[in-house]
Amino acid sequence: MDSSRPQSVAKGVLVAGASRGIGRALVEELLQRTDFDRLFAVARDWDDHTLPVDPRLQLISADLSDDASRGRLAETLAQNCEQLDLVINTVGFLHEPGGQQPEKNLRQVSMEALQRSFAINAGVPILLAQAVMPLLRGNRHCVFASLSARVGSIGDNRLGGWYAYRASKAAQNMLMRTFAIEWQRLNRQSICVLLHPGTTDTDLSAPFQTNVPEGKLFDAQFVAERLLEVIDARTPADSGNFYAWDGQLVPW
Repeated sequence: MDSSRPQSVAKGVLVAGASRGIGRALVEELLQRTDFDRLFAVARDWDDHTLPVDPRLQLISADLSDDASRGRLAETLAQNCEQLDLVINTVGFLHEPGGQQPEKNLRQVSMEALQRSFAINAGVPILLAQAVMPLLRGNRHCVFASLSARVGSIGDNRLGGWYAYRASKAAQNMLMRTFAIEWQRLNRQSICVLLHPGTTDTDLSAPFQTNVPEGKLFDAQFVAERLLEVIDARTPADSGNFYAWDGQLVPW
């Protein structure tokens, strides 16, 4: 984050999808840092949490797939923060127990699954950017990062399957790259990046870990540390790109 800004302006950070998995680990990792003043942890449900007690931390309940809920989030942020310096979206959807699962073949593709995956994996990130845009204005260094997935890469797709998840992540990539172009016209110091976290030991990947190569299943804390390193290393010239947890570019 840019230390040249007047210290009277509070530095704000927002993590969406912060109640579990990578989002929660990012919050815990960020709370060990001292380069911001407020951390807004956003999740649909905060009924059960054991996050560290920190005066900088504010928990906000919001369903980011709902227009009214995003509107209330924007109002809450405007009342408690002058601007955001870092926004990280970790909200995503792959499957649900007893319900939607990744497709193994064309016969399993359905409109309902496509619409749900697109709404969460593509719609939520770009509409979150829209909601927080008033706090991203100004000619200053600020970052919007969103978790994508390597399986959303068209150039890297060699196995097929997982139609809805792949396509919705690819759609997110296009939406966020388009946002990156518009945002840089308004703020040449802005940085918008997509991030591939690798296969992480979370509820999202739990049913699909059997064939993960040894050493390629990461714990959430490791991923959070690596992703923050990738974010910190980015410059405005990198805006609109897609990076893996190790800092390597991922093909579109």
